Amino acid sequence: MKNNSYIEMLEVTLQLGEHTMVVHPTVIRDGNGYVLIDTGIPGSYGIINELLTQADIDPSAPHSIILTHQDLDHVGGLPEFKDEAAEVYAHEDDQPYIDGLKPMIKLSEEFKKGLIASLPQDLGSKFETTFSGQVKNVTRSLADGDKLPIGGGITVIHTPGHTPGHICLYHEPSKTLIAGDAMVVVNGKLQGPNPSVTPDMETALASLRKLKAYPTENVICYHGGLFQGDAQAIGELIESL
Repeated sequence: MKNNSYIEMLEVTLQLGEHTMVVHPTVIRDGNGYVLIDTGIPGSYGIINELLTQADIDPSAPHSIILTHQDLDHVGGLPEFKDEAAEVYAHEDDQPYIDGLKPMIKLSEEFKKGLIASLPQDLGSKFETTFSGQVKNVTRSLADGDKLPIGGGITVIHTPGHTPGHICLYHEPSKTLIAGDAMVVVNGKLQGPNPSVTPDMETALASLRKLKAYPTENVICYHGGLFQGDAQAIGELIESL
């Protein structure tokens, strides 16, 4: 779904074991190229590229990847995407997990082994190698307040709690907040992070207060999609938590 001349929110239906989920990776157009924010689960490469083509974006155009955090449904597609990307960005506090130097916080070894066994052999092997700790996935680490000259300007907002290195991205020209999993949209309403997959809720809720500083007209949540409102809605959400 085209949100404005810069931003395209994708809608991807994923099947992870017995669970079906709909997620919203986001694309920011940048000159003749683009930046893909989050990569879905293993096997998402084909459907994401198909959606890019439908949005009149050439998947083979120069592009980079920004990962909002380390969770499997955000980084699982990285093994198929990363070799084509000029840069892979992530916050410095989640970089060791994305590089495989530490086990992902919410991905047990048992689940990981079962996942690899369930994938086609070539994809399973690629996934295992990518997150083995033997290769460098993140080529550029991010910190709170970093300004990226992408699509007219993006500000990195460190919002830990859901994971240590979770980030939101603020696109100043369109006043759009790309929230990752810091917030979700449920039945058209903006809500805080999902408690069942947020190990440090106290920190996650405190992180939301930082978002009040950014005049926001659109919020894109990875789970739930687009919420259109203003910064007041974020303030009201925070006060209600």
